Amino acid sequence: MEGNESLKLVYDIIVVGGGPAGLTAGLYAARGGLKALLLEGESSVSQITVTDLVENYPGFPEGINGYDLVERFRTQAGRFGLKILTEDIRAIDAGAAEHWIVSGRDSAYEALSVILATGANWRHLGVPGEAAFTGKGVSYCATCDGPFYRDREVVVVGGGDTAVQEALFLTRFARKVTIVHRRDRLRATPILQERAFAHERIDFAWDSVVEEIQGGEFVEGVRIRNLKNPEKSRIIPADGAFIFVGLTPNTGFVRGLVNCDENGYILADAEMKTSVKGIFACGDCISKLLRQVVTACGDAATAAFSAQLHVEALKGEDYGGRKA
Repeated sequence: MEGNESLKLVYDIIVVGGGPAGLTAGLYAARGGLKALLLEGESSVSQITVTDLVENYPGFPEGINGYDLVERFRTQAGRFGLKILTEDIRAIDAGAAEHWIVSGRDSAYEALSVILATGANWRHLGVPGEAAFTGKGVSYCATCDGPFYRDREVVVVGGGDTAVQEALFLTRFARKVTIVHRRDRLRATPILQERAFAHERIDFAWDSVVEEIQGGEFVEGVRIRNLKNPEKSRIIPADGAFIFVGLTPNTGFVRGLVNCDENGYILADAEMKTSVKGIFACGDCISKLLRQVVTACGDAATAAFSAQLHVEALKGEDYGGRKA
């Protein structure tokens, strides 16, 4: 972007990402009296918005639609003056005097600090029916959607720790869980394998891959192909298909800027600080144990406060020597 001709106003904090973590960080920043801007992706969608019912977020005993929950976050943040723009961010570069330049396709924005809340997406199988039935039987979160399958049959795709853990969780509700794995043995840790093999509600389809997810209005079956013996290929009757073949963090544009782990997740400390001073991260894009709306919000509140301390220190306004 030559000469940064479209450079906008200097903000105290720019939040990149419009999901629960981003909106919470923006809310805290704006409520803290800081000039804050949130940039949400034009081509990306927060995973929570495709969840039909969120039952485990505190304060909503009857549950709430994921899209509606995010809209409440957005409304609340707006009341505190948070500015929200739609922009796919392509790069973050160091500017002068410890400022940061956040560049999109057509515009650039300058800030004293940046909070990365870009989230992560479940890897998709890319098979027929997967996209059409997302939210109608295809799920990427057993914790979110498992209770809908009480006394039903479901399929879990994957063989790692997440897939087996989620399969075990689903046995609390489903009468039968079939794990479909492309190999003849699981990748999960031994203790998880032992529990899965011992569970009477869990069955296995080895050496198999999903070729199609079938149904009418909702999922009714999963067609699998046996990689070693085509004659064993079949359709598994199922009301739900849970896909756990890995996550992809939305961190490609910052992997050369901040330290990430081997899977691309941003490494952040307990204060949500990254390896680069002035850049913070929160939510599903960071390396952490649990990825839920409630943990994303907690991360975000911490990130916003840490960023506030950083900004105050830069301005010489830190109160009583508070640590930045």
